[in-house]
Amino acid sequence: MNKLRQHPILILLVINLILGLMTFRSYGLSWDEPLFYDYGEALKYAYTPANWFSSEFNVANSFGSSGSDHANRGPAYLLLATPLISFLKWLGSDLASAWHLTNFLTFNLGIYLLYRLASRWVDSWSALTVAALFSFQPLFWGHAFINPKDIPFLVFFLGSVLFGFEFVDKVDDGRRTMDDRKFKYHKLLLDSFFLGIATSIRVLGPLAAVLTVMYAFTQKIKITTLLKSLWLYAALSIAIMFAFWPYLWLDPIGKFIEVFVFMSDNPTQLNVLFAGENFRAGEIPRRYLPVLLAYTLTEPFWLLTIFGGLLAFWKSDNKQRFTLALLALWFFIPVAYVLLRLPAMYDGYRHFLFILPPLFIFTGFAFQFLFQWLKGTWQKSVFVITLLTFGILPIIQLHPYQYAYYNNFAGGVDGVFRNYETEYWLTCYREAVLQFNEQAPAGSQLFVRREPYIAAYYASENIVIRDFRTEQNEMQSGDFYLANSRSNEDLRFLRDEPNFIEISRMGATFCVIKQMP
Repeated sequence: MNKLRQHPILILLVINLILGLMTFRSYGLSWDEPLFYDYGEALKYAYTPANWFSSEFNVANSFGSSGSDHANRGPAYLLLATPLISFLKWLGSDLASAWHLTNFLTFNLGIYLLYRLASRWVDSWSALTVAALFSFQPLFWGHAFINPKDIPFLVFFLGSVLFGFEFVDKVDDGRRTMDDRKFKYHKLLLDSFFLGIATSIRVLGPLAAVLTVMYAFTQKIKITTLLKSLWLYAALSIAIMFAFWPYLWLDPIGKFIEVFVFMSDNPTQLNVLFAGENFRAGEIPRRYLPVLLAYTLTEPFWLLTIFGGLLAFWKSDNKQRFTLALLALWFFIPVAYVLLRLPAMYDGYRHFLFILPPLFIFTGFAFQFLFQWLKGTWQKSVFVITLLTFGILPIIQLHPYQYAYYNNFAGGVDGVFRNYETEYWLTCYREAVLQFNEQAPAGSQLFVRREPYIAAYYASENIVIRDFRTEQNEMQSGDFYLANSRSNEDLRFLRDEPNFIEISRMGATFCVIKQMP
């Protein structure tokens, strides 16, 4: 019991673990997953020592079948997760479910890191409430299972900031004991590891280093000691990034610059449904990110964030205000870049999920104030449960499509349907195809509008999966057609035919299967 009082975050992590183990098999493969995991399998070539000494060794062989799309995306997370994936498959899990459980466990590491970072400024129970509010955002809960790119980046970026601050706190003029020095270098190695992995996943990782360095220069540290530590920090981080990113082995500096330039704009021709109109991803209006930030987080979030932020700066001294300003920059620098530069954006703002943790930390100041005002334990409990219900209820209602959530300010999921993207990653293919396996005649042909390899993963042996885009002219009466409602694509073919199967939640249709008349 004392352990729980000292570390209440264990309560939340155990609850999440139980819920994750009960539900992880329910989530379907997302659009981005199969080829990305294939990239992970191909990477074994680059890390097999016997291959290094072959005259035919070519690091490009480790980029997989989607090398043109994935090689310039760092694979560090894939490499780190591979041992656990192998173990889960050995236990009998299929590949998709193994990854979804692993992704969710990674997300829970992020919850723990957020709790620790929030605990620098607020008491442990307020920090726990911060972590719970973060955990039970439907947007995060859904992505936690199906997103092997943006959630891991959020987690390792968050760890980079946390351990960077903790490392700086341990830097001194060398007058400590040997144990203190060992602890300091342990923090340095941990921080460098998280930064190196974060940078391998996304080239925005160095922003965490910028925040750490700015924090370091506010501390009373001898300049020579500080510079020595920072050089070592940079060298270790670069070495770890390089070790976990074979694409850079071809030309470390040149390839990193190439990736940075490419990812700064992230060019794509995808259609994006926003405010009732279809836009090209590179032509998204400036209001895209602010509107989605307002609509996709639970209703109390922004009120708590603004109130907590005002409290934080009002009650802090100048030194703490500067540290809190660094947290604010963690959010505002990427937002300013998006608003000024207008890079291509699609799939909501999943590429920028990492900017949200500091806002949750500011809610901690609001919780701490309110917990002091609410005297009774039952009052605090009712308040927290009520607050979390705004997220928990839609998590249950939308399962397993929680990432499609919109709050009541937007009109709810049913209110935004056909006007904003909801289930844009095609994960509903799993539920649709599993039902189709049971209801369709043996030998049925299912023409899939896009990404048929996802449907093929779930189809039984007596179902033939066809690619609608390349084989549409071969469709015959009695064949079936699977489409997703992303950008209202389900309305472009067989629109007036009845649905043979429909996958929907909370008034929004995600997938339909129709039969050719």
